[in-house]
Amino acid sequence: MTRKSIELAVVDFNHAIGMLVRRARVAASSDEISWSEVAVLNRIAKHGPSTTADLARAQGMRPQSMRTIVAALEESGWIERRPHATDGRQVELHLTPKGSAMHKRAGDAKRTWLAQAISSLNEHDQETLFYAGEIIKRLVEEDRF
Repeated sequence: MTRKSIELAVVDFNHAIGMLVRRARVAASSDEISWSEVAVLNRIAKHGPSTTADLARAQGMRPQSMRTIVAALEESGWIERRPHATDGRQVELHLTPKGSAMHKRAGDAKRTWLAQAISSLNEHDQETLFYAGEIIKRLVEEDRF
């Protein structure tokens, strides 16, 4: 590929990935929970209890904005505050059983949407998408730069 064709492919690829991510976010969210709330539940489920400041840093947002999301999650009963395990001055946020169930439902909804979308493709496109997924994983997992 020429440099120009790579640049054009990057633009198209970036647009396609962005649309895929947006569609997955819509599938995972609902009238009951926003995408930003799902993202916080995902973070706590994957990385364990976190402080509000840690969550804000991880999501690339201001602590004030994260506090609003945390308050909504607490009000819904999806997370709870507990004293920090080693630093008594801090409070950690933990998933509640209700929060774990919501996290699972949101993930299931996203995976169901994606599985249905993929199943609508012909076999050749499904195989191509599978191989593209393997390549994308290599791109993000390897230290290339």
